[in-house]
Amino acid sequence: MKKVSIMALLLWGGYASAQSNANEIFAAGVADANTFINGYLSPASEGMLYSLSGGWYNTADAKPLGGFEISIIGNMAQTPDDKKSFVLNTSDYENLQFDDGSLSKSVSTALGDIQGIGVYVEGEIAPGVSSREDFELPTGLASENINFVPAAFLQVSVGLFKGTELKARFLPKIDTEEANLGLYGLGIQHDFTKLLPADKIWPVALSAVIGYTHLVGSYDFTEQSAIAGEDQRLEMEMNTWVFQAVVSTKLPIINFYGGLGYLSGKSTVDVLGTYRVQSGPFVGDTYTDPFSVHTDANGVVANVGAKLKLGFFRLNADYSIGEFNNLSVGINFGFR
Repeated sequence: MKKVSIMALLLWGGYASAQSNANEIFAAGVADANTFINGYLSPASEGMLYSLSGGWYNTADAKPLGGFEISIIGNMAQTPDDKKSFVLNTSDYENLQFDDGSLSKSVSTALGDIQGIGVYVEGEIAPGVSSREDFELPTGLASENINFVPAAFLQVSVGLFKGTELKARFLPKIDTEEANLGLYGLGIQHDFTKLLPADKIWPVALSAVIGYTHLVGSYDFTEQSAIAGEDQRLEMEMNTWVFQAVVSTKLPIINFYGGLGYLSGKSTVDVLGTYRVQSGPFVGDTYTDPFSVHTDANGVVANVGAKLKLGFFRLNADYSIGEFNNLSVGINFGFR
């Protein structure tokens, strides 16, 4: 479980470090910083919502009363190319301009790797006195060869009354000097074939799954920030729902499963702390708790996978198709 926690913390740290490198944009004023950072961070938040939503099931065959399974689950939402960049149009900004005179061009998101994009801000700081600030826009996680958004957690499944299975997932709270992160979720699965009088002779099972996941975290990047200030940090809250129909085979050793459903998620990232502009036309301006980044993820998801059973040990893997494709792997221990 320690490795799971370290992986989650490293991702959160990488995400927040990308934000700290974006803080130079405050030299363009708080309105322009808000516009840019929303475009920059939103794809990363969307990828995290998809990654958090995977791994709710590895079969449609619900456990009987008292049956249980404990799982370690890892998800990797792969970053599509169209989420690595966004088009920055200077007409949407009050002050920001490209130093080569372009009116618009593709720039990196927090998931991307586009380097060397020079911009500037110019304005009058006193009658007859102008000031210009030049800087480069930040790149993202792909510059560190990270082309996926991971999530990992423990999950427990317990069979209740006929055909119904309760699920719970959690990540023990990680708390360091700079960051903290925690996750929990609840789910329910109902196997409709258990309602049939001859369900034991049916070669397949059909069930429905509903799952909810909640994540909170914070990261203090004051020491890493490119702009002066105090208590500079991100605070994140994410909530996701999945609703899926699942079908699987009912064989003794290896089984195949697949699902089709809908994902709905919301993310809020608050950019908090004090930010002081030290150069350029907005020199001396101070921004406190300047804004939030709100991201929604909604869409159809479908997956296929396989599960290997060797006594009380089970291993499963599946691949989901959606706005972010997701690979989910589970190591499971339990008894039916």
